Amino acid sequence: MTSSKVRYLIFFQYFGTKYSGVMKAPSHQAILGVENYLEHAVSKLRPANDIRLWISSRTDSGVHALCNSLHVDIQRKDGKPPFSEDVLVKALNYHLQPEPISILSASIVPDNFHARYRALSRTYVYRLVTGCSHRSELPVFEKNLCWSVYGSHLNGTAVQEAAQFLLGTHDFSTFRSISSEMPFKSPVKTLHQVHITPSVGFLSHYTYRNLQFWELVFKSRSFLYKQVRRMTGALVQVGQGRLTPLDIKDLLEARDSMAFPQNCIAPPDGLFLKEVEYEEGNVYEET
Repeated sequence: MTSSKVRYLIFFQYFGTKYSGVMKAPSHQAILGVENYLEHAVSKLRPANDIRLWISSRTDSGVHALCNSLHVDIQRKDGKPPFSEDVLVKALNYHLQPEPISILSASIVPDNFHARYRALSRTYVYRLVTGCSHRSELPVFEKNLCWSVYGSHLNGTAVQEAAQFLLGTHDFSTFRSISSEMPFKSPVKTLHQVHITPSVGFLSHYTYRNLQFWELVFKSRSFLYKQVRRMTGALVQVGQGRLTPLDIKDLLEARDSMAFPQNCIAPPDGLFLKEVEYEEGNVYEET
Protein backbone atom coordinates (compact mmCIF):
# COMPACT_ATOMS: atom_id res chain seq x y z
CA MET A 1 0.00 0.00 0.00
CA THR A 2 1.32 3.46 -0.91
CA SER A 3 0.27 6.93 0.11
CA SER A 4 -0.75 9.63 -2.34
CA LYS A 5 1.90 11.48 -4.31
CA VAL A 6 2.67 15.00 -3.05
CA ARG A 7 4.34 17.82 -4.97
CA TYR A 8 6.76 20.06 -3.10
CA LEU A 9 8.23 23.42 -4.02
CA ILE A 10 11.74 23.50 -2.60
CA PHE A 11 14.04 26.50 -2.26
CA PHE A 12 17.75 25.74 -1.99
CA GLN A 13 21.15 27.42 -2.14
CA TYR A 14 24.66 26.34 -3.04
CA PHE A 15 28.27 27.37 -3.40
CA GLY A 16 28.78 26.64 -7.09
CA THR A 17 32.56 26.51 -7.48
CA LYS A 18 32.97 22.73 -7.29
CA TYR A 19 30.03 21.78 -9.55
CA SER A 20 29.54 21.51 -13.31
CA GLY A 21 26.47 23.71 -12.89
CA VAL A 22 23.12 23.23 -11.24
CA MET A 23 21.74 20.77 -13.80
CA LYS A 24 22.35 17.02 -13.60
CA ALA A 25 25.53 15.71 -15.24
CA PRO A 26 26.19 12.15 -16.47
CA SER A 27 27.20 10.01 -13.50
CA HIS A 28 30.51 9.02 -15.13
CA GLN A 29 31.72 12.63 -15.15
CA ALA A 30 34.40 13.56 -12.63
CA ILE A 31 32.55 16.79 -11.79
CA LEU A 32 28.83 16.49 -11.15
CA GLY A 33 26.00 19.02 -11.02
CA VAL A 34 24.11 20.23 -7.96
CA GLU A 35 21.08 18.28 -9.18
CA ASN A 36 22.99 14.99 -8.90
CA TYR A 37 23.41 15.54 -5.18
CA LEU A 38 19.84 16.78 -4.67
CA GLU A 39 18.47 13.73 -6.46
CA HIS A 40 20.65 11.43 -4.37
CA ALA A 41 19.38 13.07 -1.17
CA VAL A 42 15.74 12.58 -2.23
CA SER A 43 16.44 8.94 -3.12
CA LYS A 44 17.70 8.39 0.45
CA LEU A 45 14.12 9.02 1.60
CA ARG A 46 13.15 5.75 -0.17
CA PRO A 47 10.20 7.11 -2.18
CA ALA A 48 7.81 4.70 -3.88
CA ASN A 49 7.93 6.65 -7.15
CA ASP A 50 10.69 7.42 -9.64
CA ILE A 51 12.23 10.76 -8.79
CA ARG A 52 12.63 13.66 -11.20
CA LEU A 53 13.57 17.16 -10.17
CA TRP A 54 12.36 20.21 -12.09
CA ILE A 55 14.76 23.08 -11.39
CA SER A 56 13.51 26.60 -12.09
CA SER A 57 16.75 28.34 -13.05
CA ARG A 58 19.88 27.02 -14.73
CA THR A 59 23.25 28.23 -13.51
CA ASP A 60 26.65 27.41 -15.00
CA SER A 61 29.76 25.98 -13.41
CA GLY A 62 31.15 28.37 -10.82
CA VAL A 63 27.90 30.33 -10.43
CA HIS A 64 26.35 30.39 -6.96
CA ALA A 65 22.77 30.59 -5.70
CA LEU A 66 21.51 32.35 -2.62
CA CYS A 67 18.11 30.98 -3.57
CA ASN A 68 17.16 28.67 -6.44
CA SER A 69 14.03 26.52 -6.59
CA LEU A 70 12.66 23.22 -7.82
CA HIS A 71 9.60 21.04 -7.60
CA VAL A 72 9.52 17.31 -7.01
CA ASP A 73 6.82 14.66 -6.49
CA ILE A 74 7.33 12.29 -3.55
CA GLN A 75 5.20 9.27 -2.78
CA ARG A 76 5.91 7.28 0.38
CA LYS A 77 5.74 3.51 0.78
CA ASP A 78 3.60 1.38 3.09
CA GLY A 79 0.81 3.92 3.38
CA LYS A 80 2.95 6.34 5.35
CA PRO A 81 1.67 9.92 5.45
CA PRO A 82 3.43 12.56 3.30
CA PHE A 83 6.48 14.23 4.75
CA SER A 84 5.71 17.42 6.58
CA GLU A 85 7.50 20.44 5.16
CA ASP A 86 9.81 20.82 8.18
CA VAL A 87 10.71 17.12 8.26
CA LEU A 88 11.49 17.14 4.54
CA VAL A 89 13.87 20.11 4.91
CA LYS A 90 15.73 18.50 7.82
CA ALA A 91 15.95 15.09 6.13
CA LEU A 92 17.28 16.47 2.86
CA ASN A 93 19.84 18.65 4.59
CA TYR A 94 21.02 15.63 6.55
CA HIS A 95 21.54 13.60 3.37
CA LEU A 96 23.23 16.50 1.55
CA GLN A 97 26.12 16.57 4.02
CA PRO A 98 28.94 17.48 3.54
CA GLU A 99 28.16 19.20 0.22
CA PRO A 100 27.92 23.04 0.18
CA ILE A 101 24.22 22.73 -0.72
CA SER A 102 21.42 23.65 1.68
CA ILE A 103 17.64 23.33 1.59
CA LEU A 104 16.06 26.59 2.72
CA SER A 105 12.38 25.68 2.75
CA ALA A 106 9.78 23.32 1.33
CA SER A 107 6.06 23.77 0.79
CA ILE A 108 3.31 21.55 -0.57
CA VAL A 109 1.90 22.91 -3.84
CA PRO A 110 -0.87 21.83 -6.26
CA ASP A 111 -0.16 18.95 -8.65
CA ASN A 112 -0.15 21.34 -11.64
CA PHE A 113 2.45 23.69 -10.14
CA HIS A 114 5.70 24.01 -12.14
CA ALA A 115 8.79 25.60 -10.57
CA ARG A 116 10.15 26.85 -13.89
CA TYR A 117 7.05 28.04 -15.72
CA ARG A 118 5.26 29.57 -12.72
CA ALA A 119 8.22 31.80 -11.84
CA LEU A 120 7.35 35.49 -12.18
CA SER A 121 10.95 36.71 -12.12
CA ARG A 122 14.55 35.83 -11.42
CA THR A 123 17.01 38.22 -9.79
CA TYR A 124 20.77 37.89 -10.18
CA VAL A 125 23.47 39.78 -8.31
CA TYR A 126 27.00 40.13 -9.67
CA ARG A 127 29.69 41.01 -7.12
CA LEU A 128 32.95 42.63 -8.18
CA VAL A 129 35.80 44.45 -6.51
CA THR A 130 38.32 47.08 -7.60
CA GLY A 131 41.64 47.92 -6.01
CA CYS A 132 43.47 44.60 -6.53
CA SER A 133 46.54 44.76 -8.75
CA HIS A 134 46.54 40.95 -8.84
CA ARG A 135 44.00 38.25 -8.00
CA SER A 136 46.29 37.05 -5.20
CA GLU A 137 45.47 40.26 -3.29
CA LEU A 138 41.81 39.26 -2.98
CA PRO A 139 40.91 38.47 0.65
CA VAL A 140 40.79 34.72 1.22
CA PHE A 141 37.12 34.86 2.25
CA GLU A 142 36.23 36.46 -1.09
CA LYS A 143 37.97 33.97 -3.40
CA ASN A 144 35.55 32.48 -5.96
CA LEU A 145 32.84 34.83 -4.68
CA CYS A 146 33.57 38.00 -6.64
CA TRP A 147 35.36 39.25 -9.75
CA SER A 148 38.59 41.09 -9.05
CA VAL A 149 38.50 43.80 -11.74
CA TYR A 150 41.89 45.20 -12.65
CA GLY A 151 42.41 48.82 -11.65
CA SER A 152 41.56 50.97 -8.69
CA HIS A 153 38.57 52.84 -10.06
CA LEU A 154 35.17 52.11 -11.54
CA ASN A 155 32.92 54.93 -12.71
CA GLY A 156 29.62 53.86 -11.20
CA THR A 157 27.76 56.84 -12.66
CA ALA A 158 28.78 55.88 -16.20
CA VAL A 159 27.81 52.26 -15.55
CA GLN A 160 24.37 53.31 -14.33
CA GLU A 161 23.91 55.55 -17.38
CA ALA A 162 24.80 52.66 -19.68
CA ALA A 163 22.54 50.28 -17.77
CA GLN A 164 19.50 52.39 -18.61
CA PHE A 165 19.79 51.35 -22.26
CA LEU A 166 19.30 47.72 -21.19
CA LEU A 167 16.08 48.33 -19.28
CA GLY A 168 12.81 47.30 -20.92
CA THR A 169 12.00 44.90 -23.75
CA HIS A 170 14.72 44.35 -26.35
CA ASP A 171 16.27 41.82 -28.67
CA PHE A 172 19.30 40.80 -26.57
CA SER A 173 21.00 38.72 -29.29
CA THR A 174 24.30 40.58 -28.79
CA PHE A 175 24.30 39.66 -25.11
CA ARG A 176 23.79 35.92 -25.43
CA SER A 177 26.43 33.29 -25.95
CA ILE A 178 26.11 30.74 -28.72
CA SER A 179 24.54 27.47 -27.60
CA SER A 180 22.64 24.51 -29.02
CA GLU A 181 19.39 26.09 -27.81
CA MET A 182 19.91 29.32 -29.77
CA PRO A 183 17.69 28.48 -32.78
CA PHE A 184 14.79 27.57 -30.50
CA LYS A 185 14.72 30.46 -28.04
CA SER A 186 13.55 33.99 -28.72
CA PRO A 187 16.24 36.61 -27.98
CA VAL A 188 13.56 39.08 -26.87
CA LYS A 189 13.58 39.59 -23.10
CA THR A 190 12.27 42.24 -20.73
CA LEU A 191 14.75 43.54 -18.18
CA HIS A 192 12.80 44.97 -15.24
CA GLN A 193 15.72 46.10 -13.16
CA VAL A 194 19.43 46.79 -13.62
CA HIS A 195 21.53 48.95 -11.33
CA ILE A 196 24.94 49.18 -9.70
CA THR A 197 25.61 50.09 -6.08
CA PRO A 198 28.72 50.27 -3.89
CA SER A 199 28.83 47.31 -1.54
CA VAL A 200 30.93 45.69 1.17
CA GLY A 201 32.80 42.43 1.56
CA PHE A 202 31.21 39.43 3.24
CA LEU A 203 32.95 40.39 6.49
CA SER A 204 31.56 43.92 6.46
CA HIS A 205 33.06 44.87 9.85
CA TYR A 206 36.57 44.22 8.49
CA THR A 207 38.31 46.90 6.43
CA TYR A 208 39.69 45.45 3.19
CA ARG A 209 42.63 47.82 2.63
CA ASN A 210 41.75 50.06 -0.36
CA LEU A 211 39.29 47.67 -1.97
CA GLN A 212 35.90 48.83 -3.23
CA PHE A 213 33.15 46.27 -3.65
CA TRP A 214 30.26 46.71 -6.10
CA GLU A 215 27.02 44.88 -6.83
CA LEU A 216 25.22 44.78 -10.15
CA VAL A 217 21.58 43.64 -9.91
CA PHE A 218 19.55 42.27 -12.83
CA LYS A 219 15.88 41.25 -12.72
CA SER A 220 13.83 39.65 -15.49
CA ARG A 221 11.37 36.82 -15.91
CA SER A 222 14.09 34.86 -17.71
CA PHE A 223 17.52 35.36 -19.23
CA LEU A 224 19.42 34.12 -22.27
CA TYR A 225 22.48 31.88 -22.04
CA LYS A 226 25.26 33.82 -20.24
CA GLN A 227 23.30 37.07 -20.75
CA VAL A 228 24.00 38.39 -17.26
CA ARG A 229 27.72 37.73 -17.51
CA ARG A 230 27.94 39.41 -20.91
CA MET A 231 25.97 42.45 -19.74
CA THR A 232 28.18 42.66 -16.65
CA GLY A 233 31.38 42.45 -18.70
CA ALA A 234 30.24 45.20 -21.05
CA LEU A 235 29.10 47.48 -18.21
CA VAL A 236 32.44 47.04 -16.43
CA GLN A 237 34.17 48.11 -19.66
CA VAL A 238 32.08 51.29 -19.48
CA GLY A 239 33.10 51.82 -15.84
CA GLN A 240 36.76 51.49 -16.86
CA GLY A 241 36.39 53.94 -19.75
CA ARG A 242 37.02 51.34 -22.46
CA LEU A 243 33.44 51.66 -23.73
CA THR A 244 30.98 54.54 -23.54
CA PRO A 245 27.35 54.30 -22.44
CA LEU A 246 26.33 54.87 -26.07
CA ASP A 247 28.43 51.85 -27.07
CA ILE A 248 26.06 49.70 -24.97
CA LYS A 249 23.14 51.12 -26.96
CA ASP A 250 24.95 50.33 -30.21
CA LEU A 251 25.73 46.78 -29.10
CA LEU A 252 22.10 46.22 -28.17
CA GLU A 253 20.89 47.53 -31.51
CA ALA A 254 23.37 45.33 -33.41
CA ARG A 255 21.36 42.23 -32.41
CA ASP A 256 24.35 40.04 -33.24
CA SER A 257 26.23 37.85 -30.74
CA MET A 258 29.35 38.20 -32.89
CA ALA A 259 29.31 41.97 -32.32
CA PHE A 260 30.07 41.48 -28.63
CA PRO A 261 33.66 42.55 -27.77
CA GLN A 262 36.12 39.69 -27.44
CA ASN A 263 37.24 38.63 -23.96
CA CYS A 264 34.64 40.88 -22.39
CA ILE A 265 32.42 38.31 -20.65
CA ALA A 266 32.57 38.40 -16.86
CA PRO A 267 33.79 35.21 -15.12
CA PRO A 268 31.26 33.04 -13.26
CA ASP A 269 32.80 33.57 -9.80
CA GLY A 270 30.92 36.72 -8.85
CA LEU A 271 27.47 35.70 -10.09
CA PHE A 272 24.71 34.75 -7.66
CA LEU A 273 21.11 33.79 -8.34
CA LYS A 274 19.51 35.79 -5.55
CA GLU A 275 15.79 35.10 -5.86
CA VAL A 276 13.13 33.25 -7.83
CA GLU A 277 9.79 34.97 -7.36
CA TYR A 278 6.36 33.38 -7.47
CA GLU A 279 2.89 34.58 -6.63
CA GLU A 280 2.46 35.54 -3.01
CA GLY A 281 2.56 32.52 -0.74
CA ASN A 282 5.23 30.71 -2.75
CA VAL A 283 8.20 33.02 -2.21
CA TYR A 284 11.18 32.33 -0.01
CA GLU A 285 12.81 35.54 1.22
CA GLU A 286 16.50 35.27 2.06
CA THR A 287 17.23 37.01 5.35
